[in-house]
Amino acid sequence: MGPVLILYYSRNGATAKLARAIATGVESAGATAMLRTVPPLATHGDAPPGPLPENGPPYATLDDLTACSALALGSPTRFGNMAAPLKHFIDSSSHLWLKGTLINKPACVFSSTSSMHGGQESTLLTMMLPLLHHGMVVCGLPYSEPELHSTTTGGSPYGATHVENGSAPGLSADEQSLCVAQGKRLASLARQLSQLHSS
Repeated sequence: MGPVLILYYSRNGATAKLARAIATGVESAGATAMLRTVPPLATHGDAPPGPLPENGPPYATLDDLTACSALALGSPTRFGNMAAPLKHFIDSSSHLWLKGTLINKPACVFSSTSSMHGGQESTLLTMMLPLLHHGMVVCGLPYSEPELHSTTTGGSPYGATHVENGSAPGLSADEQSLCVAQGKRLASLARQLSQLHSS
C-alpha cells in the first residue's frame, strides 16, 4: 500500500496543525503519512515562491497524487470555499483525471476558520467536488465518534475542522481526537480497498 497523502495549504498555521494531527491518526493505523503543502500564489508585484517552502513539508507534485493510496485534502476557509493556492494545484490535475489515476482511492477533507460560523461546512463540501470528479471514494466522520456530540469548537461529519478564535492556541481536545479518528479511518479504508483490488 502506498502512502496516505495529506495535502494542504496553510497561511497562518492552523490548517497545518490539523494536517499533523491527521498524520498521527494515519500512522497509528500502521500506514505511512506523507505531508505536502502547496505554494502561495504570487500576486501583482510579489516575487514568485521559491522551489521549496521556508519551513514545513515540501511542495506537492502531481506524482504525489499518483503514488498515494489515499488523500486528505485541507484548506483554510476563503469565503466558504478552499483557498486559491490549493484550488490552483487541484485544477492542474486534469491529465490525472483523463487517465483515471485517482479512481477508487479514498479521500477526506479538513478545514479551519477564524470564527465559529466562518464557512467550515461549505468549504468541506465544495472541496469534495473535485475529488468526486476524480472518482475518489469520499469519506467523512461518523457519529460513532463521541467528540462529534460534545465539541463546542471544530468538528463536522463532513470532516475535521478547527476554529482559530484566539481564545486558546492549538487544537482543542475534541478537534485533536477527531483529526486522529479521521486519519485512522482514511488509512483503514485505504488498506481495505488495496486488499480488495489485489485479491
